[in-house]
Amino acid sequence: MREKLVDSGYAAGWAALKLLPEPVVRVLGDQLADFTWRRRGRGVLQLEKNLARVRPTASPAQVRELSRAGMRSYLRYWMESFRLPTWNDRKIADRMQVEGTEHLVAAMEAGRGAVIALPHMANWDLAGAWVVRHLGFNFTTVAERLKPESLFDRFVAYREGLGMEVLALTGSDISVIGTLARRLRAGKLICLVGDRDLSAAGLPVEFFGETTRMPAGPAALAQRTGAALLPVTLWYDGPVMRARIHPPIEVPDDPDRQAAKAAMTQAMADVWATGIAEHPQDWHMLQRFWVADLPSEGAARPQDAQQEQETSAEPTSHA
Repeated sequence: MREKLVDSGYAAGWAALKLLPEPVVRVLGDQLADFTWRRRGRGVLQLEKNLARVRPTASPAQVRELSRAGMRSYLRYWMESFRLPTWNDRKIADRMQVEGTEHLVAAMEAGRGAVIALPHMANWDLAGAWVVRHLGFNFTTVAERLKPESLFDRFVAYREGLGMEVLALTGSDISVIGTLARRLRAGKLICLVGDRDLSAAGLPVEFFGETTRMPAGPAALAQRTGAALLPVTLWYDGPVMRARIHPPIEVPDDPDRQAAKAAMTQAMADVWATGIAEHPQDWHMLQRFWVADLPSEGAARPQDAQQEQETSAEPTSHA
């Protein structure tokens, strides 16, 4: 019954918010964000623990205000996502300002393929739609399965409607990494949200002075295929969203492939940390993230990861 209610709620949101005037949707999003923030639930409290690491000199009151802005940013992501299928090319262009497109274009024109790797910042779906509609690069991504299955199917259909090929991380007979590698060797583009490790098999990195784990997939794919690894940061700036495509992270000249992969992942994390430090309110990390916060002496149990994923109800992209 709970799963049916969750799916019905998202279906109703998608249907209703497409019809409302945009100023009304904006106000509604802020009100929902403030209501959730005032309830002080698990996600909000964890967001504040995460933001306190990003801004260690901030007072508790400042962290609370930052978390309020963070919840407004997070609800803005949802409100935009519900309405994004109705936006035409002109509106998507008006809502995006992107720096560093030359790095992506150069990799694609050279036929080497590219891995765009993003953290959970601002609206990665809008960024993806912009890449498809205005650069003309369709891409492949990977989505974590949600419960109920009907909700996961709804999100897959939504993203496919924006021009993305979506692979399910689990529950399929195909090899996800193998498929991504084949796309890259064919000179294609893949996009992965890669700052949070759900597998407990990620690589350790230092992030804001503490250890966390991040998925090895982006670096491993670049290492394996020769594709360009391009970290991206996103943030909201008034009515528009800005994005920065950073220069490619090169594969180190190191015979130790594991060490090279770890160095690339750390370099990617460093780029993201700089962007998050500049725009912490747009980092939507409402789950336990650092090793010190995880149960069982830092090893994330699968059921814990699944529970938090269901709490966020957000099929983000990983590898």
